[in-house]
Amino acid sequence: MLAQLSDFSPDHDSDTPLYMQLANKLSDGIASGDWRANEALPSERVLSDMLSISRVTARKAIDMLCDRGMLTRRRGSGTYITPKLEQPLSRLTSFSEELRQRGFTAGSRWMQREIGVAAPLELLSLGLSPNMPVARLKRLRTADDVVMAIETSTIPAVYIPHPEKVTDSLYGYLESNGTVPMRALQHIRAVNANAEQAKLAQIALGTAMLHITRVSYLDNGAAVELTHSWCRSDYYEFVAESRR
Repeated sequence: MLAQLSDFSPDHDSDTPLYMQLANKLSDGIASGDWRANEALPSERVLSDMLSISRVTARKAIDMLCDRGMLTRRRGSGTYITPKLEQPLSRLTSFSEELRQRGFTAGSRWMQREIGVAAPLELLSLGLSPNMPVARLKRLRTADDVVMAIETSTIPAVYIPHPEKVTDSLYGYLESNGTVPMRALQHIRAVNANAEQAKLAQIALGTAMLHITRVSYLDNGAAVELTHSWCRSDYYEFVAESRR
């Protein structure tokens, strides 16, 4: 990649500030796959030497991309490409499927897998009768070992009588047992991370997150899943296509 860095040289005769030109060129390079997620970006010194710019210019360009969430600084290590998960709203796929399609290694860190009695909101969302048993699962969703989201799921126990047997993919487990979610309703809103969420996601208290509430349904119309996900907004994006 170092041999190709000259392609990112800013135009010194342009009216656009050099750091802004460099930031835009690096942004385009990241988007086109010149660097992989979690790969180190060349240092300010290397960018300065290879592109004949000052280190101040290189630093300002990197700062701009850090502010955009495209780069992440790691103290004492360097600057790395931030993993990004773009999930389309037009199709129903699992977190694991989306990550694998984009070349990430999906993982889960389980915090809870147990059977309990459905709470009032769970009864309402899943259309259950009072005192119905449900499986509750709570985990951290990771991409290449980076925490992307905190997720809690509630599923009628008839579909998951032994939640401890669920491994990485909840949808994979459901489908292997003949339970295939066919459609889902999702509500997305912005929230600020509370103390627990900030600690689990390794972000600052009050950082903006995306809170997604999803109810998934079987082909016969029965609700099969209620999931709340708190996603890191710097790593996670939803994409919607609109047509007229």
